[in-house]
Amino acid sequence: MFQGSGFRANQPYHAAAEMQLAQAEAFLKQTEETAVGMAAAQIQAAMDELAAAGHRVTQAAVLLGSSRPLPELSKILAAHPLIHTAEGIFYRSVLRSACERCGLAVTGIRERDVPPDLSAQVATLGKILGPPWTQDEKLSAAAAIHAVAPRREEKK
Repeated sequence: MFQGSGFRANQPYHAAAEMQLAQAEAFLKQTEETAVGMAAAQIQAAMDELAAAGHRVTQAAVLLGSSRPLPELSKILAAHPLIHTAEGIFYRSVLRSACERCGLAVTGIRERDVPPDLSAQVATLGKILGPPWTQDEKLSAAAAIHAVAPRREEKK
């Protein structure tokens, strides 16, 4: 649950599955708006902290799933595996929208497009950064590096 938000939003599609379709649609829309606002506030705070240390953040990378289109909402809410898929897409979309709201250029990268050798190199960062350093974090870091790599090469 989002702290202080007053509604269940950590698994919005799970919550929506208990509602009538019209109520579920409204709930998901409101949850998305709230989540984007909360995420944007945290991203902006991180950007401000980095700016105070002399760093400028200009872009972000969002790790994407398989990109299979979802069916209509009624079918999603009727199938538990689709609920999980929809929630993954939901939060990736929230993150992308929040980054854009903060003025960042956003690159979406599918997991399968992250170079395996880069993923292996990034995995070693866990020793420096310390736990937790999960597969999601490793892939996300590799996706971010992959997203900016062409730009770094152009500057040489």
